[in-house]
Amino acid sequence: MNSEENPKGEEPEAVAPPAEEPEQLTGRQRLVAVLWPPRVTRAQLIVALLLFVLGLGLAIQVRSNSDNSALRGARQEDLVRILDELDNRTQRLEDEKQRLEDQRTELENSSDQAEEARKQTLQKEQQLGILAGTVAAQGPGITLTIEDPSGTVESDMLLDTIQELRAAGAEAIQVNNIRVVADTHFTGTGGHIEVDGKPITAPYTFKVIGKPQDLEPALNIPGGVVQTLEKEQATATVTRSEKIVVDAVRPAKRPHYARSSSR
Repeated sequence: MNSEENPKGEEPEAVAPPAEEPEQLTGRQRLVAVLWPPRVTRAQLIVALLLFVLGLGLAIQVRSNSDNSALRGARQEDLVRILDELDNRTQRLEDEKQRLEDQRTELENSSDQAEEARKQTLQKEQQLGILAGTVAAQGPGITLTIEDPSGTVESDMLLDTIQELRAAGAEAIQVNNIRVVADTHFTGTGGHIEVDGKPITAPYTFKVIGKPQDLEPALNIPGGVVQTLEKEQATATVTRSEKIVVDAVRPAKRPHYARSSSR
């Protein structure tokens, strides 16, 4: 450039280089840029789920149709045989069900019968134990107290008292601390009485279980136990009670010779 073109001697302005053109993307690159990273919306998820369910239903339908097609293609004899086998299997299952129900009912009845038998056996054992004097007992009854300050009460008078009580329905009797049973015996004279070989002293206390309305009148009848004892300068006091406890017991005896005759 000469001085004529730039008379003032100024420096020429810098010219900016041309801008670079953007790099052209290929079709494959544009496809990748669109698909990745994936942008999944809620609507797309719902559509995908519905398509999955629809495909699963179609697969099940196709399989069912295949099975039905196999049955439709079977001969009549084969269909009859299949129905017979199904009927037989159903009948066997019903029979097995009935057998199990019968077995359960039998077991329940057996269990109930065994429990009832056990209860009856225990009740019978308790009853026999009361009569044998091997278990304690309690129930309504009376208490008979005999005072003998003169020592004139004889052993036979006490034995008569036991007999009167038994005749009136006494179920359990205790004299002082000795249980009275079927083979109980009284010995000795006034002031020195023994019951089954064990000495007892006055006052003689009889604890008796039974019906009080029967026991007390039996002792107070004219000429009975109470009047007999009063003639011997002894006093007899009878007291009714709704609960008499007979707690004196005897050891169970095993018979040496007697055996049950039942078979």
